Amino acid sequence: MKKLLVYLCAAALLSFAAGSALAEDISGRFGVTGRIGFLIPADSEAVVGGTISPIDTDLTFVGGGGFIFGIDKNLAAELDITYTEFDAHHSGFNGDFAMTNISLGGQYRFEVALQELTPYAGAGLDILINDFSGISGEQLDVDTVVGIHLSGGVDYFFRKDLALNAELKVVIAPNADITDAATGAKVGNYDPMNVNGTFGLRYFFN
Repeated sequence: MKKLLVYLCAAALLSFAAGSALAEDISGRFGVTGRIGFLIPADSEAVVGGTISPIDTDLTFVGGGGFIFGIDKNLAAELDITYTEFDAHHSGFNGDFAMTNISLGGQYRFEVALQELTPYAGAGLDILINDFSGISGEQLDVDTVVGIHLSGGVDYFFRKDLALNAELKVVIAPNADITDAATGAKVGNYDPMNVNGTFGLRYFFN
């Protein structure tokens, strides 16, 4: 069900990008972004004795920030780093998964009639640094993987140097191996795919 939600959101983002027509020009301008919001993680899998069973996960918070640079009036480059933790519900995995997402991407910023409003669509590369913290002594390692993202959002400029931001992002990536740190044996598959929605503030220095 969670994977279906990921694909539906990806389709909605592509539709948004294709159908939209810059109000505030950020060409040659450098900015910083802070954001917080929610993340819907995909369920992962435990592999115990050759048997595969689901590791249930919960909706959680995500937060972070990054940098944005306007290449021209329609194109911008972004670097974002976000962090999240969420519970893992399985008899063999008592603890929390953690994920740091280093996201490199670009935006296409659309022109609309309302001067203060700038919708955009984006895509890019994601480096997903994964971890697991056990509460019952589990010592597990989770591989780092590389994925991609699709995003759509809007900046609302209430001053020339300040904008409120809202964004929806879909991250698609291959499974990461979960291994027992003591034996090196594979004990599960961590699925880093997720949908996240954030709200934040952008500040432009020039």
